[in-house]
Amino acid sequence: MSTQVTVTPSPAPRALGAEILRVQDVCRGFKKSQGDVLVLDGVNLSLREGEIVGLLGRSGSGKSTLLRIICGLIEPSSGGVTYRGKALRGAAEGVAMVFQTFALFPWLTVLQNVEAGLEAQGVPAAERRRRALAAIDLIGLDGFENAYPRELSGGMRQRVGFARALVVDPTLLLMDEPFSALDVLTAETLRTDLLDLWTQARMPIRSILIVTHNIEEAVFMCDRILVLSSNPGRVAAEIKVPFAHPRNRLDPAFRALVDDIYAKMTARAGEGVVRKGLELGAWLPPVSTNLIAGLIETLAAEPYHGRADLPEIARTLQLEVDDLFPVAEMLQHLGLAEMREGDIFLSAAGHRFAEEGTQERKQLFAELLLQQVPLAARIRQVLDERAGHRAPRVRFEQELEDFLSDGAAETTLDAVIAWGRYAEIFSYNDQTEFFSLDDVEA
Repeated sequence: MSTQVTVTPSPAPRALGAEILRVQDVCRGFKKSQGDVLVLDGVNLSLREGEIVGLLGRSGSGKSTLLRIICGLIEPSSGGVTYRGKALRGAAEGVAMVFQTFALFPWLTVLQNVEAGLEAQGVPAAERRRRALAAIDLIGLDGFENAYPRELSGGMRQRVGFARALVVDPTLLLMDEPFSALDVLTAETLRTDLLDLWTQARMPIRSILIVTHNIEEAVFMCDRILVLSSNPGRVAAEIKVPFAHPRNRLDPAFRALVDDIYAKMTARAGEGVVRKGLELGAWLPPVSTNLIAGLIETLAAEPYHGRADLPEIARTLQLEVDDLFPVAEMLQHLGLAEMREGDIFLSAAGHRFAEEGTQERKQLFAELLLQQVPLAARIRQVLDERAGHRAPRVRFEQELEDFLSDGAAETTLDAVIAWGRYAEIFSYNDQTEFFSLDDVEA
């Protein structure tokens, strides 16, 4: 459900200053026998002093790849990055990064972990200790200086990650889904603490760029949100968040903006466009059949009766974008549901699936899988045509690698193996890595 948001902008707590970062026409791809495969295509963005900008997108949108280009870990295939007026070549001074995983040295104490970056820069020991202790105190970990990572909770370990980033006095802080590995309450506490430090100007940081797959998190934290499309990643929309900090998640205007972003992320390219079917080399998400069945059953039951608002269903099922959208998109690819303007609708086949028993569901799923997922149909065709009805995994993996990266090809094939087993259209032996038609009912 698309909602037009009308609010009166609140004054920004921090005045915007000079431009710190500019990404111009950045592309990133890799060569395959079927042609270049783009991860990012013509991405443009800018970042100014005094703002938090979010990169929001589904899996395959290249969010993390873009962040690594910005921090100098990888090079773009074309285009460029300008940091503080100079072309970026490799790692830039004044840029720090907080990762999704805590990435701490387990053999070092909290103090030693925070000092590590300064030691690499050649900062004298006394100065290292002074700055590390100040960062630890700032992030709320004083008293744990001599603790080892194994003694800390997930939230405390991520605080060490923040302290390690802050201790180098960065101008720009990059964050790659820094709260996604934490439980809900811990993540909320850490977000709020970070925003308090930001709004009170208690950190040296002048700008923050955060990658997230959580729409509410983006609206809660950011001044601007860039929505990236998938495969390849492009900036599909730029959304200004007009609320001052602290923000109230229950405010109707806040909820309306969240709904509006869901609608943008599920919008079609245009009215009357026919949905393009999957191709043989398409990347497929590792969505379990339990999640597929669970979402169908939830949509079919009260109070939805086959139609639901995506933000509402996400809150009901406690799913985030990277969890909900792959399931919803697979329902759409299989013809079990349709997404339009932030809503999801069960199709006639989806209603039938919800009403059937276990074996009837498997039969329907098998029919749709062979009709709508070319890789599943290819595997079954090869098995049918071979005299022994057997084929090695590597035969299909190599075919996928003509279109996808090695990791994406492996993930895609694993997903189809799981669906094919559920549908009983083939068998797969993980030890021998062979497909067969053994033990499959005709």
